[in-house]
Amino acid sequence: MAAIQLKNVEKWFDNFHAIKGINLDIKEGEFIVLVGPSGCGKSTLLRILAGLEDASFGEVIIDGEDVTDRLPSERGLSMVFQSYALYPHMNVAENIGFSLKNSGVPKVKIAAKVEQVSHVLKLEKLLDRLPKQLSGGQRQRVAIGRAIIREPRGFLFDEPLSNLDAALRVNMRLEIARLQKQLGITTIYVTHDQVEAMTLADRILVLKDGKIMQVGSPRTLYNTPKNKFVAEFIGNPKMNLMPCQVTKKTLRLLSSKPQDTKLILDVSDISWFGIRPEHLNFCAVGKAKLKGQLVAIEYLGSDQFAYVDCGFEHLITVRSDPNKELELNSEVGLDFDLLSSHLFDIKGNRI
Repeated sequence: MAAIQLKNVEKWFDNFHAIKGINLDIKEGEFIVLVGPSGCGKSTLLRILAGLEDASFGEVIIDGEDVTDRLPSERGLSMVFQSYALYPHMNVAENIGFSLKNSGVPKVKIAAKVEQVSHVLKLEKLLDRLPKQLSGGQRQRVAIGRAIIREPRGFLFDEPLSNLDAALRVNMRLEIARLQKQLGITTIYVTHDQVEAMTLADRILVLKDGKIMQVGSPRTLYNTPKNKFVAEFIGNPKMNLMPCQVTKKTLRLLSSKPQDTKLILDVSDISWFGIRPEHLNFCAVGKAKLKGQLVAIEYLGSDQFAYVDCGFEHLITVRSDPNKELELNSEVGLDFDLLSSHLFDIKGNRI
């Protein structure tokens, strides 16, 4: 297990500033997930950690040692790629043991290690198969096995499940979580999938334009987002955000149908009002804090999402009881508890 630190890490590609002053402390055995929109710098940051990309400025520290200028092979980290990167002419056992063979480890010791790793990954019956004879999930387990056998200080995963179908992604997600807990190896994981981030991470790091927007547990990021960007990015469906203004403790939501709501907080510099879909409830129109037209319904069996046009730029999403019958194109009222709301200033910072 490794404790990893990034100290003021920056990366420039010619005139493009990709990574901007990243500072991060990762504890031994911690599972950190990096998320953010495409081009935010998450894969670049992972490659800097691995030594596959040089930092333009700053330090990478592993277990108290500065490894910023060390080769990837000297850092004690193993990387698992999206493409698996298996040798097509080698069987499973040969793929898993290749790095040890390349390092001159005796065959007997390699065989023992391959047996041990294959047992952990439930690959014992597949050791003689070639990669083309494996499913996507099995190939990914072989790629992980090849990383494990080196007994690394840390794992680096770069969108490892993006090539798998939905059912396989669920299975492999559970497999990776089980494996990481069992081995206790420090893990840094890049994904664009929020479900992976929320279910796997001890802490999530949200990136935007090469900067850290927030670092925290999945529960912290969901319940207390630091800013408007994190509020919108974390959560599926995403948080409803509405422009607003406050005058004399009265909140006015600025839609084409503005309504006033008594505010329980003594604040005035509010520009955005946020409420998650599960915190909105249908109510009688005459008692509603929000009114609008029900324009779409998505019934998903265990869930139901309703989309209401309240006069804002975006439709308001409501997570409702799937057993509740809703009438499309009807006028509806929405109620919410202000204690469940999120308030942001003009710069998008949480109040």
